[in-house]
Amino acid sequence: MTEYAKGLEGVIANESALSNVEGKAGRLSYLGYHIDDLVENCSYEEVVYLLHYNRLPKQDELEAFEKAFRTDRELPAGVIDFLKNAPKDANPMDIVRTGVSMLGLYDKRATIGEPDLEKDAAIALSICAKIPVLVAAFHRFRQGLELPPIREDLCEAAHFLYLINGGEVPTDRAIRTLDVALTLHADHGMNASTFSARVTVATLSDMYSAITSAVGTLKGPLHGGANEGVIHMLEEIGDPAKVDEYVEGKLTRKEKIMGIGHRVYKVLDPRAPHLRKLAVQLTEELGEPKWIQMSERIAEIMRERKGLNANVDFYSATVYYSLGIPTDLFTPIFAIARASGWTAQVLEQLRDNRLYRPMTLYVGPSELMPVPPIENR
Repeated sequence: MTEYAKGLEGVIANESALSNVEGKAGRLSYLGYHIDDLVENCSYEEVVYLLHYNRLPKQDELEAFEKAFRTDRELPAGVIDFLKNAPKDANPMDIVRTGVSMLGLYDKRATIGEPDLEKDAAIALSICAKIPVLVAAFHRFRQGLELPPIREDLCEAAHFLYLINGGEVPTDRAIRTLDVALTLHADHGMNASTFSARVTVATLSDMYSAITSAVGTLKGPLHGGANEGVIHMLEEIGDPAKVDEYVEGKLTRKEKIMGIGHRVYKVLDPRAPHLRKLAVQLTEELGEPKWIQMSERIAEIMRERKGLNANVDFYSATVYYSLGIPTDLFTPIFAIARASGWTAQVLEQLRDNRLYRPMTLYVGPSELMPVPPIENR
């Protein structure tokens, strides 16, 4: 009998230099740079450059990269038409999935076969530039509103908030908050959606197909949808005084507490403290401390009762909510950030490609059986 790991847990399928997820130590780094240092000293755009080119940019390189990033935001007219005519009640992640796939129709560089890494790097940047606009455009159109003019003088975080807020330039605090959130979500080892992207491109399919696969995978509540679940949970509780009773009921019924625990981290998720700090600052500014108060109490109970810590989704939910972002856009924002990691992982896969072809442990009938006539079945 061949041994196997259900869900491929613990199985090493490839090499990667992009992100190091150290579960026991509770540490995350990109290309050898600790996430704490990147958050404090780099913009999200610098992190995208780091992931795509395996080094931090010099000043002139960053300026050229930012210019290329910002001038590639416009969506094809056909994609705009799709967004305007899509069902207003569609799941935004379905819109992102279909929208990314449609972008591939309008990009003549997207071909199958032997990779061209220079061309693929340009496609990767184009995808990262367009997904935020895709999300914001659908959000505006579903409200019967127009998308503000695309601008080239705003960073990625500022531009996205400007678009969804109807042309209002966000505060420095809001820009900094979203920039940090994008950095923290940029890449995270061989998670499910990253695996999907690498498996797809390993067949020498195109970049858009790989990212479409990743978006479809991220949509699931066991992966990217967890932060939406956190806000729904907080809204259901409604009052800090009701937290203990709510959590006790969940534990008694053996139900999951959203945003608590992590598949890899056995200690505190290293991204969580950054988002917790931002959540505290935002809720204090807004005069709505109950969200962070409820979150803190839930986290305290789960540490004491189950030895489990809050993960990145737990606090990102409060951060996005406090920024005025609709709940059903939380997972698309995850996709906006993770597109940088997905595309970087695809580029890395293509540099030393090997088709993924795992085995299956067959557990069906061991003896061959004759096929009976249909009247005797």
